[in-house]
Amino acid sequence: MAQKRILMVVTSHAEIEEGHPTGLWLSEFAEPYDLLKERGYRITVAGIKGGKAPIDPRSLNEENQAKWSEAIRALEDTSPLAEVSAEGFDALFLPGGHGTMFDFPDDAVLQSRVREFFESGRVVAAVCHGPAGIAHVKLSSGEYLVKGRRVTSFTNEEERAVQLDAVMPFLLEDRLRENGAIFSAAPKWSDHVEVDGKLVTGQNPQSSVSVVKKVIELLE
Repeated sequence: MAQKRILMVVTSHAEIEEGHPTGLWLSEFAEPYDLLKERGYRITVAGIKGGKAPIDPRSLNEENQAKWSEAIRALEDTSPLAEVSAEGFDALFLPGGHGTMFDFPDDAVLQSRVREFFESGRVVAAVCHGPAGIAHVKLSSGEYLVKGRRVTSFTNEEERAVQLDAVMPFLLEDRLRENGAIFSAAPKWSDHVEVDGKLVTGQNPQSSVSVVKKVIELLE
């Protein structure tokens, strides 16, 4: 079997507001990264701007820095997404973190890559705030990608629980619903995944492993 290739795209946005750092939520990248590596997949990590990806400091501690050292190294020098073609990849994976709410939704290159993966019948997966990268994508038909599709993401309830609802550009659950998604919310912090064809979404950090396992299932 040919070696599977995965494109993981991460946020380059480092601050919610001055003095309030954000970025990628580490477990949402590292847990999938490690599982995909174990399967022998080739992974390319791209950032919206490239370079060192910001990691939300709230997702870092001494234990996980040691456990996920290889994944952290992969975030040290990401490729700029604009320089990475969609060609040759089997799946696109979008980890979350609050940084994604600022640079994923309206980045033209990301929108184009998501559309290309989806319309060519390849796997598109996103977890927690990662679905910010699919929420605004329009297909060649002009319709939103999420319209009529079962999806989940970090919920309004979870956003309020972490007290960041007032500083987000929008609430992700609301935006997905507004753009026609059939949104599924489980109780906060539940491990919850929705699969609609080759679109895989997870609700929160607790869902990261389940999301990547679904991706592997679809690819194999």
